[in-house]
Amino acid sequence: MSSGVSRQRVEHCFRLAALQDPRANLEEAEKWARAVRERSARQQNRDELSMNKLSRPCRMMLLVNPQSGKGQALTLYNNHIQRMLSEAGIQHTLVITERQNHARELVREADLSQWDALVIMSGDGLLFEVINGLLERPDWEEAIQIPLGILPGGSGNALAASIHHYSGAPQVSSEELLVSCGFLMCKGLVSPMDLVCIHLSSCPRVFSFLSLAWGFVADVDIESEKYRHVGSARFTVCTLVRLASLRVYKGKLAYLPATDLPKHEEGLRNKKTLHCNNQPPTSVPGRPSTVSPRVNTFHNSCHSNNSLKVRKVESTPSRSTNISLTGPSDSLLPPLDQLLPSDWVVVQEEDFVLVLAMYQSHLGEDMMAAPGSTLDEGVIHLFYVRAGISRAALLKMFLAMEKGTHLANNCQHLVHAKVRAFRLEPYTPKGIITVDGEVVEYGPVQAEVHRGLARIITG
Repeated sequence: MSSGVSRQRVEHCFRLAALQDPRANLEEAEKWARAVRERSARQQNRDELSMNKLSRPCRMMLLVNPQSGKGQALTLYNNHIQRMLSEAGIQHTLVITERQNHARELVREADLSQWDALVIMSGDGLLFEVINGLLERPDWEEAIQIPLGILPGGSGNALAASIHHYSGAPQVSSEELLVSCGFLMCKGLVSPMDLVCIHLSSCPRVFSFLSLAWGFVADVDIESEKYRHVGSARFTVCTLVRLASLRVYKGKLAYLPATDLPKHEEGLRNKKTLHCNNQPPTSVPGRPSTVSPRVNTFHNSCHSNNSLKVRKVESTPSRSTNISLTGPSDSLLPPLDQLLPSDWVVVQEEDFVLVLAMYQSHLGEDMMAAPGSTLDEGVIHLFYVRAGISRAALLKMFLAMEKGTHLANNCQHLVHAKVRAFRLEPYTPKGIITVDGEVVEYGPVQAEVHRGLARIITG
């Protein structure tokens, strides 16, 4: 449901007939069009001098997962985005992903000097691939600075909804959200965005831009895959199914409050490159880019990047362990098998319905899980729901989350804390942990926020 007035694309056509020669008329019309665009850009520059902007002309790689959501991403691109980019004077190359981790492999090896921005049109899983691919590069410090963009083409579209929310526009969904995000992308303003580094028990680290979930939220996210054909309604369907058979998980949760200064920050993991199992680093071969700016479209046999059958959660992470663990060092986290510092808070309860760590405002198009979150505050919003909550109270909490009012309901079982880092140790032998909606290895996990590590197009 939309509230207020949503952004809409309005087209005005002007006919120029000042000259006899049709070709001369076309050239004159193009001059007027360029003049309007340039004047608009100059006005925008005066209004937003303090903001970083995409370079113009802009060379953009647009990665599309054709089977995300209801499988309509390419149709939405053809109906909306292609024309918007053309009118904004943004040159782009369309890359159609063909398998899981295709985007991750592509950006890990691409010649990024050919591009001014990488834009994803899919659900949140494809951006997860791109971010981790960039941070697996030997030149990760430079690579992660390339502006990233998100266009909603999946079921959840949480980051797209968050970007739209940060712009101050009223809540919208579906194609209205796509048009809004397309408009913001064409404006080209760039902002820093926090990333969270997540450690799994068997290594390697992964980097997250959205959330980590265990319990109810993760179960709904993954078990709803069977209802993917109904689009975002799959989450509602599976929420009702899980409410009917509510699960309780045992585990240990601890965190470093955001208000505390980390006393132990110095001396922990000062190296910028970490390796698994004490193995020597293995460099990623520097092969030429598989993307050429001369080619307008890559079309391959298409499979979903993040929408295939539910995977066994005991499986190892998709990333190969022979890749050197590049990326920033984690100063707040001791190794997973070591005790936590004394300034961490250990949650006394061990029975949970859910644990949810958020670093954007939205968990879905219509779910404002962390209404106080911003792009680069350097904070993780940690939520957990204690066992004992009734089904009615839990349903009421999720309904309130649509408007971001759940924290005002004073639910005694819901706890919210702002943290810099946290550790979760599940005791229940089987379960699901998701990072940005993607299943990761089930077991002990810990995370630390890195403020403003990436850059995102926000308009």
